[in-house]
Amino acid sequence: MPALTLPAMGNICLYYLAPLAVAGLVGHLSGGGDGSVGALLPYVLGFGALLLAGEVLWRVGLHFLNRTDARGIERLGVVGMDALLAKDAAFFHDNFAGSLTKRVLGFSSRFEEFADTLAFSIVAKVVPLAFASVVLWRYHPLLVLVLVGLIVVTGVLVVPLIRRRQALVDEREAAKVRVSGHVADVLANMDTVRAFAAEEREAVEYRARLAEQHRLSLRSWDYGNLRVDTVVAPLSVLTSTVGLLLAVALRGGLGVEAIVVTFTYYSNAISIMFEFNQIYRRMESVLTEAAQFTELLLVPPTVVDPPDPQPLRPVGAGIRFEGVRFGYDGGPPLFEDLDLDIPSGAKIGLVGRSGGGKSTLSRLLLRLMDVDGGRILIGGQDIARLRQADLRSLIAYVPQEPAMFHRSVRDNLAFARPGATDAEILRAARAAHVTEFVESLPDGFDTLVGERGVKLSGGQRQRIALARAILRDAPVLLLDEATSALDSESEILVQEALWRLMQDRTALVVAHRLSTVVRMDRLVVLDRGRIAEQGTHGELLQAQGSYARLWHHQSGGFLLEDEIPDALHR
Repeated sequence: MPALTLPAMGNICLYYLAPLAVAGLVGHLSGGGDGSVGALLPYVLGFGALLLAGEVLWRVGLHFLNRTDARGIERLGVVGMDALLAKDAAFFHDNFAGSLTKRVLGFSSRFEEFADTLAFSIVAKVVPLAFASVVLWRYHPLLVLVLVGLIVVTGVLVVPLIRRRQALVDEREAAKVRVSGHVADVLANMDTVRAFAAEEREAVEYRARLAEQHRLSLRSWDYGNLRVDTVVAPLSVLTSTVGLLLAVALRGGLGVEAIVVTFTYYSNAISIMFEFNQIYRRMESVLTEAAQFTELLLVPPTVVDPPDPQPLRPVGAGIRFEGVRFGYDGGPPLFEDLDLDIPSGAKIGLVGRSGGGKSTLSRLLLRLMDVDGGRILIGGQDIARLRQADLRSLIAYVPQEPAMFHRSVRDNLAFARPGATDAEILRAARAAHVTEFVESLPDGFDTLVGERGVKLSGGQRQRIALARAILRDAPVLLLDEATSALDSESEILVQEALWRLMQDRTALVVAHRLSTVVRMDRLVVLDRGRIAEQGTHGELLQAQGSYARLWHHQSGGFLLEDEIPDALHR
């Protein structure tokens, strides 16, 4: 509260009480009073004291406002980040990382401008205006009625124009988001841009988006200047003129002092009217940017924790898919009544052609997406009835494209278990053969890997991801093409490390390269969302089914035309 009221009190001292002291001095002299220094000194000292008091109130108000700004920015930043972390995977697939970054940072950082505008340009101007009305009323009620009336007329004429301008501002801010999203998209895929010599093409696209932002910005600014200000400016001039004319007309009963006060107060009111458009422009920009992020908050995540979650009490680490039905938004069902039982400690390979649903099963097991029907159980517990954090604590996951943070190798390894000791991290790094390349890095384990790990090769990133899984030490191991980026020699070494890791754990391994899963307890062949066949490597070869055909083609041949999946023809 002091952050808002103290600047207003300071303005009262500076722009309304101090002029009263000057008006009193003028009235004293014009009325034939004593002109000696002693007689005038109280007016001068009072004027100086009021100016000093105003400055002190402003400084103290700024002190409180600085803390209000910092606290508000911090709290809104926490709210924004918590909201993003609560979103499901599909949300991030539909939004640019750059746009989200701009929105969440703007949501918090623009609070400073909002609070400052509210304190300095609104409260600090409106509250003193109320004080001025009280003073003017003591001189003559007509002075107040005319002033308030002209301000109300200005507001009535300007509000419809402001509403129209708000729509233009919304379009302008949306264009800014599109520009930032394009920049983030290009920067995140710079290697691809260069590989396809697309620099000029992307530059043209950027210039087009920037030109659109330019056009929409000018349209909103010109509307404010040519429409809103052309209404406010004449009314401001009219207010000042009418005020002076009214004070002169009433001078017989008011005196010179009242004329000085009336002219000063009306002039201050004019400044409020002139600043109205600028104040609104700042507020609408701040609120529009905040609203863009607030709109995202209004869209609830599709994957949420249950209101009354079960405590994590798994019996073993078995996995069951019972009558699972699932389809991506807008598409036909991928799984219909899928049943799959993976006993605790079993090592299962998921194989089949692309698009069969292997990686989708992994994402459903992690509950990055929810099933449309049926249920998935781990250790006898329905994963939809567990907290997401509890569920994922049971699983060590290695994706096909390992994600790296722009942090040190050590930090990327420890991400799987923040409380791990250096000895545990080193042990996991050795098991995944990370130490073999870390020793050649400039700063060893403290080397920054770059955004998304761009300073590392694909195989090096995959080894770090495997080390994370080892360090995680979870009862369920979920591997999605975990060795696809490794060379043959490295793959042999890492495979042995994985086999040691799989001991006494339930392992679900997604593989396109069949040679990586021949030793599994059971292979499950998925074809367009259904289980085509399952069994050991030897059993499936003897069955001469789809697995045998895939094995034959990977062993030294191309798919025949009639065996190419229909999806590749579309």
